[in-house]
Amino acid sequence: MNASTKRLRLGPLPDLQTVKLTFACPARLKADLDHYAALHAQTYGEAVDAATLIPLMLDAFMAGDRGFRRRRASHGPQRDG
Repeated sequence: MNASTKRLRLGPLPDLQTVKLTFACPARLKADLDHYAALHAQTYGEAVDAATLIPLMLDAFMAGDRGFRRRRASHGPQRDG
């Protein structure tokens, strides 16, 4: 990566275990995710697909959502079932 290359918000990827993820999204969003994955690969020199980035993007989104963090802190983590 050269000094003139701007970093992306997501940053380099951590080592992850492979997990299968299936969801439906608009075609426009899929195209944007593929474009982001291509830019990420270009920026960090490692090929990655959109399915690998989605959980990291969601994690970053939730970590940056102040309202969610406040409510989660005041109500504690929700338990299933």
